[in-house]
Amino acid sequence: MEPRLLNVYGEPPDPGVLRAVARHLEEGGLIAMPTETVYGFGGEAREGPLKALQRLKGRGGEKPFLILVPGIEGVSDLTWTPAALELAKVFWPGALTLVLRDEGGRFPLGVRSAGGTVAVRESSHPVARGLVESLGEPLISTSANPAGGPPSLSAEEARDAARSLGAGEELWVLDAGPLHPSAPSTVVDCTGRGPVVLRAGSIPAGRVRCVLPGLKDPT
Repeated sequence: MEPRLLNVYGEPPDPGVLRAVARHLEEGGLIAMPTETVYGFGGEAREGPLKALQRLKGRGGEKPFLILVPGIEGVSDLTWTPAALELAKVFWPGALTLVLRDEGGRFPLGVRSAGGTVAVRESSHPVARGLVESLGEPLISTSANPAGGPPSLSAEEARDAARSLGAGEELWVLDAGPLHPSAPSTVVDCTGRGPVVLRAGSIPAGRVRCVLPGLKDPT
């Protein structure tokens, strides 16, 4: 059996379909879903789905996955610096990923880095955002492509990528139509004495500096 394709066209997406996908995720299933940048593979942020995504992507724990979250309140137990709070209030939901400390060890290694940090974002895409809200839990997200391959901008490309990586019926592809080409999310590390841009992306660093004039580039 190969990955299942589900139509999630419409805004807002059909709540019944989102609930069915949420149940699939709760049972350990995987998905490919549209985000505000590209189609991404996803699963619940716990050990079983994490290992399944690592196998699918051929990726070890040394390069952690980011997670999509239902806003600040959904991960309030992470360490939120004043800078991180300000950035989230201005740019979320949107293509800004924040790196925060997980001092309580809420997330498993592979989502949490060896240094105790996690990368989080609140998606602005109605499907990804609606699914996280329906699930009520953070959701792992990683680009739906083989390592080094081009990003998937449609459900068909995501399904082809999943097939090429050996995925079967355990992975559902959520088709919300093609996406426009986009840079990846901008990544800002908020774990040190001052926020640092780790990756420039969809949100230009200049726009982020309008909010935080002291924002640093990586050294």
